[in-house]
Amino acid sequence: MGISRDSRHKRSATGAKRAQYRKKRKFELGRPPASTKLGGRRIHVVRVRGGNVKHRALRLEAGNFSWGSEGVARKTRVLTVVYNASNNELVRTNTLVKGAVVQIDATPFRQWHESHYDSSLGKKKAATEEVAETKKSNSVQNKLAARQSGAALDPLLNDQFNAGRLYAVIASRPGQSGRCDGYILEGRELEFYVKKIKSKKH
Repeated sequence: MGISRDSRHKRSATGAKRAQYRKKRKFELGRPPASTKLGGRRIHVVRVRGGNVKHRALRLEAGNFSWGSEGVARKTRVLTVVYNASNNELVRTNTLVKGAVVQIDATPFRQWHESHYDSSLGKKKAATEEVAETKKSNSVQNKLAARQSGAALDPLLNDQFNAGRLYAVIASRPGQSGRCDGYILEGRELEFYVKKIKSKKH
């Protein structure tokens, strides 16, 4: 029968039934949800109004995630969906939608942090401190010292680096753009969602 977004089939505000004076129109159509799942990349191209194109992601496994406080973005794997404010069923079925809280692989961000600040994160700290340092020029040493002076990492974020998984929010619309991009949770927002996730588990 098809999905229609018209309101002519609805009763009026006073409860009167409206007369049917025309049939469905192409511009009133709706399409079934993409319900993007975790898995090997599978994207369908959909021709839409005006000859434009939408990229309907049916399965995705990776995306671009930005680390806001550091001003850096990296492509990384999406591991699992952990929270969705709208529907728990979307968490159980690992459905990727805008606004969902997911766990992502921390490795690309750990590698960037270690090369940028020349200091290790989490568990690797003790092991790497024993390794002999490579020679660096005075200018490089001064630059790294300046960076390290302002490199304070959120304790909650540090715990996640230890586990190798970071909490992030999807900011793109996988069913429309065919991408799963977002940002790493930090500060007050991270505290809020960690509390929510813990309360869901009990």
